[in-house]
Amino acid sequence: MFQSFDSPIDPTVGPARCAALRQELARRGLDGFIVPRADAHQGEYVPPSDARLQWLTGFAGSAGVAVVLDEDAAIFVDGRYTIQVREQVDTDVFKPMHLVETPVSKWLREILKPGMRVGFDPMLHTVNGAGRLKAACTEAGAELVALGDNPLDAVWEGRPKPPTGQVAIHPRALAGEAAGDKIARIAGEVTGAKADAVILTQPDSIAWLFNIRGSDVQHTPLPLSFALVPGAGRPRIFIDARKLSGTTRDHLGEFADIEEPDALLPALAALGGEGAVVLLDPDWTAVALAEAVTDAGGRVVHGPDPVILPKAIKNATEISGARAAHLRDGVAFCRFLAWFDQATLDGDLDEIAVAEQLEAFRMKTGRLRDISFDTISAAGPNAAIPHYRVDRQSNRVLPADSLFLIDSGGQYDDGTTDITRTIAVGSVGDEQRRHFTLVLKGHIAIATARFPVGTSGAQLDALARVALWRSGLDFDHGTGHGVGSYLSVHEGPQRISKAGHVALEAGMIVSNEPGYYRDGSHGIRIENLELVTAAEHIEGGERAMLGFEALTLAPIDRRCLMPEMLTREETAWLDTYHARVLARIGPHLSGEDLAWLEAATRPVRG
Repeated sequence: MFQSFDSPIDPTVGPARCAALRQELARRGLDGFIVPRADAHQGEYVPPSDARLQWLTGFAGSAGVAVVLDEDAAIFVDGRYTIQVREQVDTDVFKPMHLVETPVSKWLREILKPGMRVGFDPMLHTVNGAGRLKAACTEAGAELVALGDNPLDAVWEGRPKPPTGQVAIHPRALAGEAAGDKIARIAGEVTGAKADAVILTQPDSIAWLFNIRGSDVQHTPLPLSFALVPGAGRPRIFIDARKLSGTTRDHLGEFADIEEPDALLPALAALGGEGAVVLLDPDWTAVALAEAVTDAGGRVVHGPDPVILPKAIKNATEISGARAAHLRDGVAFCRFLAWFDQATLDGDLDEIAVAEQLEAFRMKTGRLRDISFDTISAAGPNAAIPHYRVDRQSNRVLPADSLFLIDSGGQYDDGTTDITRTIAVGSVGDEQRRHFTLVLKGHIAIATARFPVGTSGAQLDALARVALWRSGLDFDHGTGHGVGSYLSVHEGPQRISKAGHVALEAGMIVSNEPGYYRDGSHGIRIENLELVTAAEHIEGGERAMLGFEALTLAPIDRRCLMPEMLTREETAWLDTYHARVLARIGPHLSGEDLAWLEAATRPVRG
């Protein structure tokens, strides 16, 4: 099994660990310290050795930050985690705060007193993030102090060692482009930015650029590393040599110099000493790296990581791989759904048993490298926690006459999948069916959208919410995130959300996952992955348009619907989608599985 159900959470750890950190801060003459979830790469995925926020507080979500002062402490999370944080953290020690409504900088302005000294680790905060923190401290008359070492690490007993997961070559037959050609493209971007080199800090950018995949973090094939790519000359990749086999070292050595990670700061200082201009993304680059250049006399220029956009726009090979991965995954998922319906009739099921069975169906494909994230297997009120993670303590038997939510995905060497379905267990009440149908209407609105070239995800996001808004409802997460090609299941820069300001382009993959969550009762989410495509010409139209192709192939549970709430066009979309699922998946099934799929994909009013 790729997923462990042992609980990593212990809400009782907060008091003692917070006290130990405060003692260390006092010893250093500090009045506070800021603990982000990020590691030095500033990404979503961190290894256990860098899970400082979880160690300190017990919180296991994918985004957050804690601030520990001598008399106050708070933990800041977004709307996805407002329920989860109260279950995982001792709130008598860490006061939960909404990261959007009360950003850390705002809280610091209000609570700091003149003369206070607040420490931070400059390897764990981005250039822009550190700038906001410094401005807040200055406004309060306090001082933000960059530390040479992390005081939390000094009190973290039994800290895990950094990972040394093996790196593998991602062959051109799957990547669709040689690493040397990619490097030449990025070198051109560096020159175009009037820089001498770019710092790459995101491991998925490095994986894509050098056609490698790693195994340093759970469920995502990332090689934790840094890189410097010059406008002219050989790139340098900073990676632990223990991760490289002879074959992988030879592959990288064809077009890059290989160095240890602790050589990065000296390399940046050397560039600064030469007066070099270094391009960096201020939203993804640790402030310590920027200052290594500027303190030595160099100059930095700010711009987006030049790898992010080409990585997001999948080439023909990657698109073909995504379709193949989704067909394979869809067959496994439909077999699972057929099993699920029978198993709920035969006896009691619990959340762990369901997650294990789904993983087993994916394993039977013979191509599964890993799951793409811990499966969200959520029964009844647990589904009201958008990022619920089942463990042996929280495991719940699926109650009769309820909704069950399962959000899962697979990592295949030709593509990454992510699908959510909300499924009826027995009879579903009218209120839950109404909520389900409102969510489905939002999903269909995104799936059928036609939009001009240059449209951003923020401009589309409201389409997923209008039906909910008309009923006085909403959801507190984005409608969609980007997805990588055998890489991160959460990939930028594209997303469909209120903050998704990057224009969508043909070849990008985004999720379409509106939801609704009623605390203590139920949760609903319907998710397909969508490929952005050039839409068919609209008669009389004047502008180039884009649209979506649903990559995900699995039925949407009609038993949860109120059909009378759907328009004729919405009903036609659902019937057409189900006909496509049957046509694509049906030939790969037989017997009871095929009979189940034929029944599950019947027309809504058929």
